[in-house]
Amino acid sequence: MHAVVVRSTIEDFEQGRKFLREEAIPRLAQVPGFVCGYWVKLDDNSGASMIVFESEEAAQATAETLRISAPPMVTPTSIEVGEVQEHA
Repeated sequence: MHAVVVRSTIEDFEQGRKFLREEAIPRLAQVPGFVCGYWVKLDDNSGASMIVFESEEAAQATAETLRISAPPMVTPTSIEVGEVQEHA
């Protein structure tokens, strides 16, 4: 398994949460190889996420999509793909 790890600056958490629930998560759930995702509010203007896929190819493709099509209220500060070593 591979994960896309994203850190972001978020200008409007309420709009971001709405976009996440109504658009992003339903779209991600349809991506072949999607396993799960976690989105975390770190403080008033930043967050992080980890989106797990069965393959590196699916993770890389999603990372590329995120680089070019983040919603207007979210500015990714880093997007990385890594191999999942363990999970519980």
